[in-house]
Amino acid sequence: MKINAIIEQDEDGYFVVEIPALPGCFSQGRTIDEAIANIKEAAEGWFEVMESKQSIDPAHLVQIAV
Repeated sequence: MKINAIIEQDEDGYFVVEIPALPGCFSQGRTIDEAIANIKEAAEGWFEVMESKQSIDPAHLVQIAV
């Protein structure tokens, strides 16, 4: 899956990343590469939490690729 993220450098020199499509999904890092690795981990966690909050009837489950 590809998803857009916004990365900016803050006043302390850290790179802060947000995924606007995933409310509350933020991370940061000392370098751009570290920030990107951290936001990937945060997004995986975001999806796990959202999935765990839903009760899904397997008969209605369909996977799609976008």
